[in-house]
Amino acid sequence: MSLVELPLGGVYVSPMFLYALVALALTIALRKLLQATPAGRWIWHEALFDCALFTLLLAAVTWCAGIANG
Repeated sequence: MSLVELPLGGVYVSPMFLYALVALALTIALRKLLQATPAGRWIWHEALFDCALFTLLLAAVTWCAGIANG
């Protein structure tokens, strides 16, 4: 897996930043979905759950990007 900077308007952006933005959007969407269902009340510590969910999604997005890049 190669992590090559992407030039956006003359500024080099790390791909990890873009992966983190995707993971953050997925985290927010999953939290909204989880709060709309009764399963959301089983979360004991919401901040810890959000951090763990973001970490898992960031790992998944990075892994999927590595698979896509060959």
